[in-house]
Amino acid sequence: MTGVDVADHAGLRRTVLVVALANLAYFGVEFAVALAIGSVSLFADSVDFLEDASVNLLIFVALAWSARARAKVGMALALILLIPGLATLWTAWDKFLDPVAPQPLALSLTGLGALVVNLSCAFLLARYRDHRGSLTKAAFLSARNDAFANVAIIAAGAVTAFLWRSAWPDLIVGLAIAALNLDAAREVWEAAREEHRAQP
Repeated sequence: MTGVDVADHAGLRRTVLVVALANLAYFGVEFAVALAIGSVSLFADSVDFLEDASVNLLIFVALAWSARARAKVGMALALILLIPGLATLWTAWDKFLDPVAPQPLALSLTGLGALVVNLSCAFLLARYRDHRGSLTKAAFLSARNDAFANVAIIAAGAVTAFLWRSAWPDLIVGLAIAALNLDAAREVWEAAREEHRAQP
């Protein structure tokens, strides 16, 4: 490993650690607000923040491993990406049984805070998205997809406030977050398989 590679490797490890801590911190914020206002989309997104923190901590540890071991961890991470989708389905079902609209201002402001965190993380990870195969691809895809989801959460709050005072905008966004995570899981699984096949 050259001096440039060593510096790049160290930079990537610092980056994923910072991203992990940022995700863990905002998980606490978003989860608390989700429970307080009864929001499916915020609950799903908060679980996603916890998943992202776990993914980045795993990457931080796994970067010291062999390429074959990293590919196996990448496959495991693809399965981890499914967790927010399952959590969303559970909370969506609960909301179907009690369809009360969440408080729209709190929904939008919390989504805006999440957007700032995720865009910052995506910006930090963009430099490394093609490094170390499926591991950093997982981290970058998570941050990117979460930013899209946060825009949708903000929009759901606006729709609930001004157009349609209903639980449905929040429910629809929550289910869309689940779909994004399923697609990210597929992409990471495929990248990990290719990485594994490329090893001698």
